[in-house]
Amino acid sequence: MEPGGLEWLLVPMQQLVSWGAAGAMVFGGVVPYIPQYRDIRRTQNADGFSSYVCLVLLVANILRILFWFGRRFESPLLWQSIIMIITMLLMLKLCTEVRVSNELNVKRRSFADFDLNYFWHWSKFTDYVQCVLTFTGVTGYITYLWLDSSLFVETLGFLAVFTEAMLGVPQLYRNYQNRSTEGMSIKMVLMWTSGDTFKTVYFILNQAPFQFSICGLLQVFVDIAILLQVYLYSHYPQKPVSHTAHPASTKAL
Repeated sequence: MEPGGLEWLLVPMQQLVSWGAAGAMVFGGVVPYIPQYRDIRRTQNADGFSSYVCLVLLVANILRILFWFGRRFESPLLWQSIIMIITMLLMLKLCTEVRVSNELNVKRRSFADFDLNYFWHWSKFTDYVQCVLTFTGVTGYITYLWLDSSLFVETLGFLAVFTEAMLGVPQLYRNYQNRSTEGMSIKMVLMWTSGDTFKTVYFILNQAPFQFSICGLLQVFVDIAILLQVYLYSHYPQKPVSHTAHPASTKAL
């Protein structure tokens, strides 16, 4: 058979692979949080999950969407950010409800208190929404004013992906404090690692802005560090580090 005779088969196959990769980019990022969400809902305990993971991803993806207005990148990456923001809000809603239901006689805190000591430790989900909307409004207005500056746009892009690259750091630190990974979904971290590896390869092959590739590699390294914690703390149990409990964070979001 002549080489040209296979074109009718190869072209649609390449298109399917392209669509599959795009779909994986859009929805693959939220898949790791499904087992963690189910674990929290089943146990009614969110102690093993750091709510700062949600904060990091919300900030990163809001900045990435703003970066898109200054430098257009592939649509799947834009849709990925939108889907991730929705997912993190759902995670926050569940974690807040679980934490508040487990707390007794604790003073309620709100975003309107403007108390930095209780930042991201509020009592209602609506407070987190207010914070996200405020951040979006302020950064959106600044971006609108500086959109014509290539330096600002490139810096914005770097901040977006660098913030996302720090995604695993709150969980890494939380595990270190507890000297344990109990309550953390190992499936979630394994999916982080595989997803971040796929994402980084996708960035490189599709020639995404260089900030994406560099920070993708950093993200993979942090994921591997958390997996090392799982191994160390399971094979060599350690006593937790003694530290003063924060009155509003004895139950982590």
